Order: sequence, then structure tokens, then C-alpha cells
Amino acid sequence: MKIIDAHTHFSNIAAFHYAAEESGVDFSYNGLLNEQAENNIVASVCMGLVETRPGVFPDRDAPGFMWAHSPGELNAGGGVGERSSPLHGIHEDCPSNMYVCMGVNPHTLSNESVVAMDKFLKTDRVKARIVGFKIYAGYYHFNINDPVYTPVYKLAAEYGLTVAIHTGDTYAETALLEYSHPLAADRLAVTFRDVNFMLCHMGDPWIMDACEVAYKNRNIFLDISGLQAGDAAHIAATEGRAVVMHHYTQGLAYLNQFDKVLFGTDWPLVPLGAYIEFCKKLVPAETYDDVFYNNAVKLFNIKEA
Repeated sequence: MKIIDAHTHFSNIAAFHYAAEESGVDFSYNGLLNEQAENNIVASVCMGLVETRPGVFPDRDAPGFMWAHSPGELNAGGGVGERSSPLHGIHEDCPSNMYVCMGVNPHTLSNESVVAMDKFLKTDRVKARIVGFKIYAGYYHFNINDPVYTPVYKLAAEYGLTVAIHTGDTYAETALLEYSHPLAADRLAVTFRDVNFMLCHMGDPWIMDACEVAYKNRNIFLDISGLQAGDAAHIAATEGRAVVMHHYTQGLAYLNQFDKVLFGTDWPLVPLGAYIEFCKKLVPAETYDDVFYNNAVKLFNIKEA
């Protein structure tokens, strides 16, 4: 079975290095490619993120639009002074099968950066790699319906790009959960009917809320990334806890639209193989081709790998 990882990371963020120690993965270029090859992951969608100084994410000084860069290169591609470029941090050493949702920093998002992004999205090189935007709701203290994000949603509508939104629990104590609750996406879906949104992490722990928003709105999708963080032993132990597994599967059973559910890992938070097996227990076997591959191809307009 071919797999597309619809939610991965490839940026040199201090928190990711810590997470990789906990999960036991090799958080490097070769480490990613080796894990993908071992598990038949033929493509991935990376959530762009930049840290201008180690350990400061969510970084107020990061560029308005954030790409990704090799975990082995801290701040490669420029510093804070270059944040006017929407492709701050772009690297040719990103794997050729990696597509990117450009991260958005509302603190430095400007008319200038939006105009520059519009220009870049018209170039073939960028169009081939950028498949969406990523809103780090909760990490940045802005409601996803705040007008600061309107230019991003308009770009998404114009170019047919998907907007991925962090929902649910956060990896930082400085984040605010009031901004990462999935119910806020209901208003967004109604306001921007011509934009597709992907609620990352299925809104966990508010899974039923996220699934209701997806059930109601034709333009809301879910990924099942980041439901676990840790090594293979931790994931296996979770699989043995019926009450926890029911927490995940109840909402999916209510939604019962598996053409709206995308497999993702949130790598390097988990080893890829163990997380694939975990996610297989969350969805019916007859939906594997859609959840693990077809839905990502359609939602992100990926050329079939």
C-alpha cells in the first residue's frame, strides 16, 4: 500500500529535536528518507516552520510565511532581517517528494509579504512544491477568524490551496487553548466556502467537536497526525487501552466520511512504522487506500507518486 504522510516536519526547531529523542527517530534528512522507504511512504506534506533562535517557537520574529529547512542546518537560508521573503528558509535539500504548507506568522504577516507570495505562487518552481498554508492556532494568540489571516485565505482560494490548521492540545505551555479549539473552524468554513481546510490532529482532545465540524461542512477535512508522541513501545501500550482507542474512534464513527480523513504522523514525534500500525486500528480496513493515500492526492492536488 502506497502512503502519503499528510503532516510531517522538516525544520530545525528545538522542540522537534527533543521530540525525536523521546520517539527514538533519526531526525535528519537521511533518517526521514530511510523511514519513509521502509514504510512505503511515497510523498509527504511538510508544515513550514522557522525558529530564528533555538527554543523560541512560537517565534514572533519568524517570517510571515515560513518554509522548511533541513534539521541539520540551524537558521539556514537567512535571519530575521530577511523575513520579507516568503521563501525564507527554502532549501533544495528538502526531499524531492516533499510538498509544503507554508507556515504563517500573524505577527510579521504584511501586505508586502502577501504580494510577494502572490508573485511566487505564479512561478512553476514554487507551484510544484507549495500545496497550502499552515495556521498555528493556539501557538500564536490569534483567532483563526481574525482578519489578519484573511489575505492568506484569499490566496488559498485564488490558487486552490488547502489551509491546514493546528487544533487541539499544544506542544507549548505558552500556547492558548482557546484559540486551538476546532469549533472556531465552523465560522471559517462558512465564511470561506471556496477554501478547503484541514483540521490537524482531529482537534484532540475535542475529537467529537472536530468531527461534527467536518460532518457539517463540505470544505472541512481532518488529519489523524499527532495523536501520540513517543516511541514504538509507548504507541503499542496505547493501543492496548480500550478507553483511549474509543476516544479516537468514536468521533470517526460519528463522522463516517472517510474520504475526509487523512493519515499524517507529525514526525519526528513518532516513528513512522509504529504510527502507521496505530492508525490502521482507527479506521476500517476498506478505507485504507483513501485515508493513507487517495485523500491526500485529492486535497493537496499532489501528482500521484
